[in-house]
Amino acid sequence: MPRLALYALAVCLLSVAAAVVSFVQGSWLGVVWVLLAGLSSNMTWYYVRQAKTRKAGAAQG
Repeated sequence: MPRLALYALAVCLLSVAAAVVSFVQGSWLGVVWVLLAGLSSNMTWYYVRQAKTRKAGAAQG
C-alpha cells in the first residue's frame, strides 16, 4: 500500500474518532469531521487504485 494511502487512511480513522467524540459531547462540529472523513476515504481509495494501475501497467511492459 502506498505511503500516501496510509496517511489518508490514518486521517480518515482519526477524523471518524473526532466526529464520534464531537457528537457525544453534543457539538455540531462533528459534521466537519464527517466531511473530512469522507474526503480522506476517497483519497485513500484513489491512491490505492492508482498504485494498482501503475503496478499492472509496469507488469505489461
